[in-house]
Amino acid sequence: MYRRLIAAVLFALASPVAGAADTPSSKIDALLPRITAWRRDLHQHPELGNREVRTSKLVADALRNLGLEVRTGIAGTGVTAILHGGKPGPRLAIRADMDALPVTEQVDLPFASKATGEYMGKTVGVMHACGHDAHTAMLLGIATALASLRKDLPGEVMFVFQPAEEGAPAGEEGGAPLMVKQGVFKDYQPDAVFGMHVVSSYAVGNVALRAGGEMASSDTFRITVHGRQSHGAMPWKGVDAIVTAAEIVTSAQTIVSRQLDINKDPAVVTFGVFNGGQRFNIVSDSAHLEGTVRAFDEGMRQQALASLNTIAEHVAAANGATIDAQIPAPDGNPVTRNDPALTLRVRASLETALGKAHVEEAARWTASEDFPYFGLAAKVPSVYFFVGATPAGQDPATAPTNHSPKFFLDEGALAVGSTAMLQAALDYLGYAP
Repeated sequence: MYRRLIAAVLFALASPVAGAADTPSSKIDALLPRITAWRRDLHQHPELGNREVRTSKLVADALRNLGLEVRTGIAGTGVTAILHGGKPGPRLAIRADMDALPVTEQVDLPFASKATGEYMGKTVGVMHACGHDAHTAMLLGIATALASLRKDLPGEVMFVFQPAEEGAPAGEEGGAPLMVKQGVFKDYQPDAVFGMHVVSSYAVGNVALRAGGEMASSDTFRITVHGRQSHGAMPWKGVDAIVTAAEIVTSAQTIVSRQLDINKDPAVVTFGVFNGGQRFNIVSDSAHLEGTVRAFDEGMRQQALASLNTIAEHVAAANGATIDAQIPAPDGNPVTRNDPALTLRVRASLETALGKAHVEEAARWTASEDFPYFGLAAKVPSVYFFVGATPAGQDPATAPTNHSPKFFLDEGALAVGSTAMLQAALDYLGYAP
């Protein structure tokens, strides 16, 4: 019965909302059954990064049914669509991500995921444990609402549906960097880029944003120390790679505590991998380190990475060892930085849509996003805000977090996020009903 209902709703998605008032909340209220149906369908059929074939087709079909200019195949499964308003005005891009995670769902829902996929050579459960199903559904709803206003809408809007935000499979490119590389904005130069993310950190009904660094940059580093093997009873005849690596780890702790101005912004240097040695009585000739650097300021990010490289090289040289290093490895994300002036405008829109009491100052989040690549590529300001997903009455501090197999999205977030983004888009474009 549930599947027949979803199919019936999805079949009707092509028709714009007729007779609805032009306020964002009323338009989203009218569209909410469609948005919810999209979200549940996507949640039940999640796909891993660079494998979003079914999702991509659903998105492209829905956008074509709105009469939009649709492009598929960018970054593999990415989809873009352009809505041309009937009046002159600015150009806006709004992004949603589509991929799921290699997580086995533990939430009791009638539309819970039973899907599996291949990840790192193993069959794994697949779940929308980060809420990208909601992002995709909400942006489809926003596209539908804006399309119904096309005649009187100033400017143009590009809807960007991105694959592989969680990272491409090993040996593959993907995500926002690949969309940029393949010319997502080659024929469409936006004046601003908007994005949003559902999170367990806030209660449903509330949104949050902050000017400046909102989400951290994320850089991986890999360091292999090369020494010289000898008998453990005669270490002076070798060069101890383990001792050298340990000194690198210890010395690197001074980067944040002694070298970065943490009055300005916080930063993190974490070593997560330390491998070396084969036997208790052998001085190892190699040791391998891996870790991550997080920062909320681009200058501090670059300073931390440069300091880590200097420490690794000099400590190795002082011990008679050498290193092979990737600092950083080529898979990092920039700081998610909200343009201050644009943030003020968007905050005003969110307060109009939801009420001032429901718009919070976002705490910095040390997780990272590849969303910033879009604004950086277009060389335009961008804004990214959070949408609360935790049910009323539950403490967000104890709710299962994004990426948890028990992550639960209160579907009230769909109306909140859609209304907020629609209001922000209409205000930015200068629409006057």
